[in-house]
Amino acid sequence: MMPLFAVICRDKPGRLDARLTTREAHLAWLNGSGRVQLAGPFLEDGNPCGSLLIIEADDLDAAKNWVAEDPYAAADVFDSVEVMAWRKAIG
Repeated sequence: MMPLFAVICRDKPGRLDARLTTREAHLAWLNGSGRVQLAGPFLEDGNPCGSLLIIEADDLDAAKNWVAEDPYAAADVFDSVEVMAWRKAIG
């Protein structure tokens, strides 16, 4: 099994429409990547406002490069993206 990385993305204010418009392409990209172990949006007042992903990658640079290809990144949805090594302990 490859190393795991947590990806924490926070959306820019006012980018909900861009997120919703790009959602189908984002999900297709995630599902087609073969890297995603777990993924889902952060919610604020019931609306998505960011994302948490647990992914497999060879190393930190590979994880960061992969995240940069996310359709949400191309649609300028994210205000910040943090990628760090992560280890599953429970679950």
